[in-house]
Order: sequence, then structure tokens, then C-alpha cells
Amino acid sequence: MGGASAWQVTGSGVRLRVRVTPRAGRDRLERVIDLPGGPAVKIAVSAPPEDGRANAAVCKLLAKFLRTAKSNIAVISGVTARIKQVEIAGDGASLTAVLDAWHAGLEADEQAGKGHNR
Repeated sequence: MGGASAWQVTGSGVRLRVRVTPRAGRDRLERVIDLPGGPAVKIAVSAPPEDGRANAAVCKLLAKFLRTAKSNIAVISGVTARIKQVEIAGDGASLTAVLDAWHAGLEADEQAGKGHNR
């Protein structure tokens, strides 16, 4: 499955489709998963899904991973759902390069039989 369809370049940056697991053991990007509406990046956060805390944790995790400011990241749909659309402002080519490299690393790990999370 190609991770590229879980994210797409927009006029202002990148739109990312995510599936969030709140109350996880630690914050992490897990892998790209197939869902009925198309692929999504599976993200685990330790924050509970209360008062926007899980959404804030997702934005903080993505900001750190993509090396951008938290203010550049916004949940634009699915605020109270596990499946969300996240808009990341910035250079779309640079942001997708980071996501593509991450996804390629996951696929290489899978092929090598490692299958661990990053």
C-alpha cells in the first residue's frame, strides 16, 4: 500500500489523513493502514480524548516529527472522531519528503522482518 495517498500536497502545505488511538502507552506514528475511506497514518497518543487533549497531542507529535511549529498544524475535520484530517502549513514538497522517507523506512523494516514502530 502506498503511503502517499494518506497525505497530499495542498496549496498551503500538506493534508494528512490520520487514525488516532488515544490513551496509548506512548506517543508515536505507527504505520500507514488501509481504511474503508482510503489509507491513513495510524498515530498513538497517551493523552485521553477529552477536552481536545488527544488532538493537541497529535499536533505536538506531528510538529516534532516534521520539525515545524505546532501553530502550523491544525485538525480540520474529525475533531471528535478517531479518523481526522490534519492540515500542515509549510513547504509541501519538504513535508511530503519527510513522510515518504518515514513510510519507505517502515516498508523496508517490514520486508526485513523487523516491523517495529518509530
